[in-house]
Amino acid sequence: MKIRNNVFSLDSTDLKILEALQEDARQTYTTIGKRLGMAHSTVYDRVKRMEDCGIIKSYKALIDAERAGVKHVTAIIVIYTDPKESEKVAKKLCESPNALEVYTSLSEEIQVIAKVIAENQESLHDFIAKSIAPLPGVLRVRTSMVTKKFKEGHFIIVNNAINLTAPKEKDGKKHERSF
Repeated sequence: MKIRNNVFSLDSTDLKILEALQEDARQTYTTIGKRLGMAHSTVYDRVKRMEDCGIIKSYKALIDAERAGVKHVTAIIVIYTDPKESEKVAKKLCESPNALEVYTSLSEEIQVIAKVIAENQESLHDFIAKSIAPLPGVLRVRTSMVTKKFKEGHFIIVNNAINLTAPKEKDGKKHERSF
């Protein structure tokens, strides 16, 4: 990995390590090293550098809620906002454990788009009525219930050249940024 003008440039080895970790983050550095033909210490050093730079943000277990027997409803909510309040609405929505993903979109109108979950339709209604609709700047809310899931995924690294912008530092502290 090289850093020039606050931009990370991952080489093919970094990308291969990221691919391996995305397949199974619990595998050892030795296993990854054998697979890639390098020493486990090299894998460790590269992973540590990518963690320190914020490229690898965390390690988590992805759980299939349905198979785990957790009953819930999923909805995609589009929130039309006053342009001056859209970021505040998005940030407030991010604080809720119901919100799985939150985005803003600049199309004809400024929108906050969120993927949310709730225990049932009634709790989804309560969440929208009590936690979203009253927020300053919310003009209207459109909700689409997910009735069937065909694919649900996460960002996957493919082994090709990629450049990522480094996290900005304020007051000497690293601040997390999405890549």
